[in-house]
Amino acid sequence: MEQLRTRRSLLFALALIALVVLAASIRYGAMDFSVADIARALRSLLPGHAEPTLDQRIFLELRLPRAILCLLVGASLGVGGTLMQALFRNPIVEPGLVGTSSGAAFGSALFFVLGGILHFSESLWSLPIAACIGGIISTYLVFLLARSREDGRASIVMLLLTGLAVNALFMSAIGFLSYIARDPQARSITFWSLGTLSGANWNAVEIVAVSTIGGTLLALRYAKQLNALMIGEEEATYLGVNVNRLKWIILSINVVIVAVATAFTGVISFVGLIVPHILRMMGGADNRFLIVGSALTGATLLSLADLVARLSLRPAELPIGIVTSAVGVPVFLLLLRRRRYVF
Repeated sequence: MEQLRTRRSLLFALALIALVVLAASIRYGAMDFSVADIARALRSLLPGHAEPTLDQRIFLELRLPRAILCLLVGASLGVGGTLMQALFRNPIVEPGLVGTSSGAAFGSALFFVLGGILHFSESLWSLPIAACIGGIISTYLVFLLARSREDGRASIVMLLLTGLAVNALFMSAIGFLSYIARDPQARSITFWSLGTLSGANWNAVEIVAVSTIGGTLLALRYAKQLNALMIGEEEATYLGVNVNRLKWIILSINVVIVAVATAFTGVISFVGLIVPHILRMMGGADNRFLIVGSALTGATLLSLADLVARLSLRPAELPIGIVTSAVGVPVFLLLLRRRRYVF
């Protein structure tokens, strides 16, 4: 009971921190908005009020959707990292390392470059569907190539090496699409490869909200089974868990939430790697706690990274993927050194 109360207190604190960071993200950037400015902008949406001014439109149509989208994307990456680490019982697995992000970026790039030529539908869901298809192809290609011929299992070494190769393959394909694309398309693909939230809008917020919230709630249904899987596949089977079915479900959830987020922001690495480690140090390895906590912590960390990206060179901004990689790479190397016995 004491541990349960501690975890609830941690989740409550994480939720408060996320709200504070969201408030800072809304206020500060290339243009700062005071609390009064924000209140006036929100009041302009009410019936009977005057049309929003230019500054208010900037806040309502650019700053606010960007801040909310950043929270949702961070949450999806955090949950994706937790699911992957729980599934493979290894703390150095994350969606970007097994090809999901690069495949989703390739699907998005292919849609923008060839969508008009092939007369694909341009509905709101066309881009995320293209990203999901790319993410599915790349992720399952990694696991297919990494599986052992003897027992059908994939070791972490083979996963990392195969993921590296598949990531390189899809990034080279994205480079080719950039080469044949027109200038606006090529610039979009370049920003994707570095990660950016500059294209945030309310349509993106709606779509990512559906995938992130729905995926997180679905993942929570399987948290107890993931806890059982932590003690081993055979032991989980004895406890009544259909391990193969669980793997496919968790992989599918991970692909959808990460691919949809990547479709609108590009490749943002290492958030899913760092977040679960922070939470395990604070509250243990119960996946019921980790899934909710990773959504809150991922949202907070990505929002902080976005603040750094916007404020460090303002009025210009750094691609957010540069900020997350600058923090994530040293952490990843440290984890690899601590787990030398894996190799």
